[in-house]
Order: sequence, then C-alpha cells, then structure tokens
Amino acid sequence: MHTLKALSLSASVVLLSACSTAIDEYRGTTPAFSLKDYFDGQLSAWGIVQDYSGKLTRRFCVDITATWQGNNGQLDESFYFNDGSRQTRIWNVTVDDNGAVTGSASDVVGQASGASQGSAFNWKYTLTVPIDGTEYDFAIDDWMYALDDNRMMNRSYMKKFGVTVAEFSIFFDKSADVPLCGS
Repeated sequence: MHTLKALSLSASVVLLSACSTAIDEYRGTTPAFSLKDYFDGQLSAWGIVQDYSGKLTRRFCVDITATWQGNNGQLDESFYFNDGSRQTRIWNVTVDDNGAVTGSASDVVGQASGASQGSAFNWKYTLTVPIDGTEYDFAIDDWMYALDDNRMMNRSYMKKFGVTVAEFSIFFDKSADVPLCGS
C-alpha cells in the first residue's frame, strides 16, 4: 500500500511540474510591460518570502536604482530585511533588438534570460544562496506583471531538483511620492 501511495504522489508531482505557463500566453495583454521603461530611475518594492509549506519566513523592502545606456542597463538593488540584515545585488542587463533579455549578477550562475509578452515578463536564472555557511544553487522562475505605468507585481519561484522550496511575492511602485526603504 505504501508503494502505491508513493507512486501516486510521484505521478502527481510530475504532472503538476509539467504544467507551466508560457510567456506567449500573455501576448496582447495590457498594459504592455517594457523592462527598460519600467526599470528606469528610482523605485521601491516590498516583498515576502514563503517556504514550501506557505509559511511566511521573511519580509523585505528593496530600493532599486536603474540606469541605461542604449540597450545595456544596470539595476542596483539594496534589500532591507525585517531581521535587520541587508543585501545588495547589481544586475547588468542587455535587451537585444528582438526583445530578448540577458543579465548577470555576482550571485547568479551563468546568465539569466528573459522575455516579455504583453503585460508579463519572465526571467529565469540560477541563484547561489548561502545557508548556514554552505552555498546552494537554486533555479529561479521569476514572473513580473505590469499593473499600470507605476506599479508591478512579481511572483518568483525558487526550486531545487524541480521542487518549489520557496516563493516570493513582491509589489513594485515607482510613483514619485513613494518613500525609499533606506531613508
């Protein structure tokens, strides 16, 4: 009986992992999302981290300064966590002529790759995360959804061996009157 339950659970995991959203499903949705237009100048975001069971494990605020020279940009992110810790990540990104996006950061293995369709942007990369003195690599499946010209919702899924171990929900706002996290 235990073998049957294990096989059933394994089959369910495989079937669920096979169901994923493709960026093309957002073709024609509005408002249109442009990485270069949205990430330009100063903006702030607020987020939560949930573990595999859905339990809230961390809260954070992030200030981002984004600058561009042609199709090459830099996103300088300063994270402020509720436990008092801080983290910085600097993304160097390139948007090629057909809209494909590549990027790198010091804690990203290889290159990140992304694409937009309609109101959505999907960004995939491998992130190295230190945990209790050991570094682990996790696959990140990052989805951004434009809400309007100033606000965006971000859902990120952190996976190890194809299993989601954490989820991030982040609300971005680049309105002129939004206070910075680090102020």
